[in-house]
Amino acid sequence: MNTSLFNGLFFLLLVLLTLGLFACESGPESPKGFSLPQGDIAMGETTFLKYQCLACHTLDGVEDESVIKVFEQPVRLGGRYSIVKTYAQLVTSIINPSHKLAPRSIHLESVVTEDGLSKMPIFNDVMTVTELVNIVAFLQPKYKVKPMQYTQYHHYHIP
Repeated sequence: MNTSLFNGLFFLLLVLLTLGLFACESGPESPKGFSLPQGDIAMGETTFLKYQCLACHTLDGVEDESVIKVFEQPVRLGGRYSIVKTYAQLVTSIINPSHKLAPRSIHLESVVTEDGLSKMPIFNDVMTVTELVNIVAFLQPKYKVKPMQYTQYHHYHIP
């Protein structure tokens, strides 16, 4: 293959890849430009308790003895994870709880319907946007990033 043909194909491939990358950023389904106001952590805790989230969830440091538990093993919120729990993931988990159900624990069957949907009630027609951003502001600091555990390889010396 001659050099000019190779360079032309390489340039065309580069242009197509660049266009493909920019195409992912736009369009009517793009989240670009979407932003919610900053929430209030203290009001988020009040809202969290108001909607009795502890009926189905556990959260270290938050208790409400008056709430009747729905699940034998409630779904844990917060804690240490190897990846960051983003603001967008928390918002999505609240407004569309069936969006991403991953096997987080052995009791997954107890928190989903036979159709594979989350048993979490939909609060979209009940909760205000302000309450939503406050709950997310309250929950996000409860998630901590756990550093990766690397295997220590020792140098082996042959005598």
